[in-house]
Amino acid sequence: MEQMPDRIPVIALWSAPRCRSTAFARMMAERGDRVVVHEPLSQVVDFGEVKVDDRIAHTEHDVLAALRAIAAEKPVFFKDTTDFHYPGLLADQAFLAAATHTFIIRHPAEAIASHYLLNPDLGRDEIGFARLHEIFNAVLVATGTTPVVIDADDLVDRPADTVRAYCSAVGIPFVPDALSWQSGMRPEWQATGRWHESTSSTVGFTRTTDGRVEVVTENPVLRAYCDYHLPYYEQLRTVALRP
Repeated sequence: MEQMPDRIPVIALWSAPRCRSTAFARMMAERGDRVVVHEPLSQVVDFGEVKVDDRIAHTEHDVLAALRAIAAEKPVFFKDTTDFHYPGLLADQAFLAAATHTFIIRHPAEAIASHYLLNPDLGRDEIGFARLHEIFNAVLVATGTTPVVIDADDLVDRPADTVRAYCSAVGIPFVPDALSWQSGMRPEWQATGRWHESTSSTVGFTRTTDGRVEVVTENPVLRAYCDYHLPYYEQLRTVALRP
């Protein structure tokens, strides 16, 4: 029987774009008990390099190596989005099995409406739910365990209960004080700052209007995108935590 790799103190939060993952990461930073890394894989694909704590990475392999190295000194939380495809991640079975991979979802119509405001030329695949589901399945196969999934609606409607359930599921203490924070743009958000303006104005988990869902139902292209991604969202939603 193949031996599972040793667990490493890395928690990942995977998200399609515009699913409130940045707000969740802001809460994790407020805890102060781990290094928080912002979208290292999407930035290395988009820009060709990324700073991961005090290390510079130029490839997916470099990013995963940097996360492992940081975790050897202090626990790590990173969040990333699936507007890009990550073959290097999917090929790294040891990382898929050894890190704790978690997922956040939002109804695709809401996510697409929010995405469209910032990127009216968005393509079907960069909406990201199919890729999110692909990573979920890869982790399931690598670990033999269903990964933790939370619903962004629960996060804004019942933040304390949802975060408490998440912390229990991943084995970290629940820190109530981290549910509120100072507003402002974080330094790690600067490279992609326009995507995080709504979060920068918050002081906690709140339901914001970041796109009219009607724009999706009234636009045939966006409606087709939503129809494509909806089954992936629904499959993930069936296993989401129910706080």
